[in-house]
Amino acid sequence: MKTAILVPARLASTRLREKMLHEVKGKPVLQLVAERIRNQAPELPLYFAVDDERLRELLAQAGFEAIMTDAAHSCGTDRIAEANRAVGADNVINVQGDQALVTGAQIRSLAALIEGDAEMATLGTPLEVYAKFNQRSAEDVYNDPGDVKLVCDSQGNAIYFSRAPIPYFRDFNGGYDAASAAACPVLVHLGLYAYTAQFLETFSSLAPGGLETAEKLEMLRATEHGYRIAVGISDDPYIEIDTLDQVRDLERYLEKQPQGPETA
Repeated sequence: MKTAILVPARLASTRLREKMLHEVKGKPVLQLVAERIRNQAPELPLYFAVDDERLRELLAQAGFEAIMTDAAHSCGTDRIAEANRAVGADNVINVQGDQALVTGAQIRSLAALIEGDAEMATLGTPLEVYAKFNQRSAEDVYNDPGDVKLVCDSQGNAIYFSRAPIPYFRDFNGGYDAASAAACPVLVHLGLYAYTAQFLETFSSLAPGGLETAEKLEMLRATEHGYRIAVGISDDPYIEIDTLDQVRDLERYLEKQPQGPETA
């Protein structure tokens, strides 16, 4: 099997209790995401890596295949590494279980990146684009630790991910400047990834480093150990579901779509 989508999903969640089972427009978040992925990228095999029988049963009833994984995993990448030992894909695309607006274009962009010479790939969206879609100011996003910022080298590889406002615009005393951010450019990281199967196994064997521990960002485990992460750019709408406010944002967005979330 060349490339497959693996979705890590755990029942416990910090900011929104049992988020995967929380209903949005009458469906649990995880089922909404599953249906979205199948509609947007039907050409790719789809599996779920779960840690609770309730999630497995939900997916099975909706017609999706789920693999039970160790509840002790500290991050989604470790969880899908375990699941892929059963699936056997050469390349794995990781869509988070709360990404109800993931698009086929995003998935195919990751597939193309990982079929090149990258060991790992991810996506970012220009900060101004992300802010506009979420009806927030760019300055607010830049300074919000909940929005992970990403800067790349001239070859499109990640230099650093941070919850802090990076880079620091010295000419503006560290404040946000649109022209400076466009020149860098500053990206907001989207929690979508791709890996080779070999790198998945390598990643799961690496100890979290000081940067990952400090920022609580698993991507830094790869960069801290010297691995390259290729970055694709996406302008597609993006909402992760971590809070009730984000649930309401998603519901408002879906209500504006004439045929529901599958065609959003």
